[in-house]
Amino acid sequence: MSDTAAGWLQAAVLVAALALSYRPLGDHLARVLGGGPHWRVERLLYRAAGVNEDTDQRWPVYLRSLLAFSAVSVLFLYAFLRLQDRLPLSLGRAAVPPDLAFNTAASFATNTDWQAYAGETVPGHLVQMAGLAVQNFVSAAVGMAVAAALIRGFTRKRTRCVGNFWTDLTRLVLRVLLPLALLSAVVLVAAGVVQNLHGPLGITTLAGGHQSLPGGPVASQEAIKVLGTNGGGFFNANSAHPFENPSGLTNLIEIYLMLVIPVALPRTFGALAGDHRQGYVIVAVMALLWAGSVALTTANELHRVSSPAGHAAGAMLEGKETRFGIWSSALFAVSTTLTSCGAVNSAHDSYTPGGGGMTLFAMMLGEIAPGGAGSGLYGILVLAVITVFVAGLMVGRTPEYLGKKLRGQEMRYASLYLLTTPALVLTGTGLAMAFPGERAAMRNPGPHGFSEVLYALTSAANNNGSAFAGLAADTVWYNTVLGVVMLLGRFLPVVFVLALAGSLAGQQPVPVTAGTLPTHRPQFAGLLTGVVLIVVALTYFPALALGPLAEGLH
Repeated sequence: MSDTAAGWLQAAVLVAALALSYRPLGDHLARVLGGGPHWRVERLLYRAAGVNEDTDQRWPVYLRSLLAFSAVSVLFLYAFLRLQDRLPLSLGRAAVPPDLAFNTAASFATNTDWQAYAGETVPGHLVQMAGLAVQNFVSAAVGMAVAAALIRGFTRKRTRCVGNFWTDLTRLVLRVLLPLALLSAVVLVAAGVVQNLHGPLGITTLAGGHQSLPGGPVASQEAIKVLGTNGGGFFNANSAHPFENPSGLTNLIEIYLMLVIPVALPRTFGALAGDHRQGYVIVAVMALLWAGSVALTTANELHRVSSPAGHAAGAMLEGKETRFGIWSSALFAVSTTLTSCGAVNSAHDSYTPGGGGMTLFAMMLGEIAPGGAGSGLYGILVLAVITVFVAGLMVGRTPEYLGKKLRGQEMRYASLYLLTTPALVLTGTGLAMAFPGERAAMRNPGPHGFSEVLYALTSAANNNGSAFAGLAADTVWYNTVLGVVMLLGRFLPVVFVLALAGSLAGQQPVPVTAGTLPTHRPQFAGLLTGVVLIVVALTYFPALALGPLAEGLH
């Protein structure tokens, strides 16, 4: 079978698998978030934590609970990393330096999983399992909880209450993420992914040399890494490492896992809103943006050849695993940057200007196609609010979405959400380029070096975690600044989303009239897609022009 035929086949299999998962997983999430009796183990956890699981929280209380939990997560993981040398299963590895420990704690607690270190040389097994893996579960659940709160904002009336954070968090971990991660880990082990508690093993190669062969609980970490759109690799090579991703089959499984929850959440939205057509529109926009990004990235990598070696190979194979090739690498790269995953099976730094630019542009979209676990859904719903408002201005009517009026207060929250990430990206990039020491961290000159810095700040602010890898980012300045950007990029938008949810929940729904914009038709899907692309283009075009666009013109 030719590479082209194999590429089309794997894309078709992936789309079919996601389509089959859309309804059952989306409906299951709706049941989990829709209420019902508590499990006994859940009640035990509530009692141990000292929380009242039956209290319906107003949005400020929901927010304070979320921020308090996340702050404790950051502090716990920071202490874990700093005390690693005194813990069991440390494999004799030293305590993590303060700036790197802060960066890593902020990274994993915000669902970013940016790694300024080599995964197989810094954390021990206990830190991997009880520190990083735990944050992979709870940080994903936090994002999904925020999405649930926003949905309740649309469906409730005359109340400021948006649910109970502790109930949402616990149910999402125990009823969704843990069972799916366990099943996925078993599948990955059966497909050849490593799972043990071995330290590095010394072996003698066929040539008579000596090599250290790493081991560890890889499959269990890999499952939640992609399922929760986290992205942190057990090894430095991430999903390009044969112990993490040994074959084309596991590669396809990992792409499916990083997409399945974000793709199913629009079904949850439609179910809880009482109109599945609303979910179909959202998932259609996500699918359109994803398919277009995959097509453009693949085309650039197949046809834009800029070196003699590339001409000989027929495509840009530099930085790509020959086990996967162009099609699988591009499919993985787009899927990981359009979600907030950040896992990689190839070196994005080696992509063509067009291909690398597309991965950068995918993150700049806000990672909404389909986005991260929860963050993708609440991100695109905020953009849907802005789209309805823009359409209302065009026809001179007060905009309404799902029976709720979009007044000045709601639009302020939506606008602040929209502006937060670009402000962090562009300010951080500007500061990095202003200081000689941070410019010196670029290992490539000119536009490509600028793209490396822009990519790092975009990845941090959007909580993605992937990197161009040509940037020496393990410095005190980058560890500190990127850690702060990750925290602000995660929690400032959450503040505005929950405030929007509370404002919407306090309204009395208005009846649909002849002048109400239908938000369940292809017309609205087209409007929403246009708003997404135009907003990103207007915001980031100058920065892109200095990076990948300038590089592509060389």
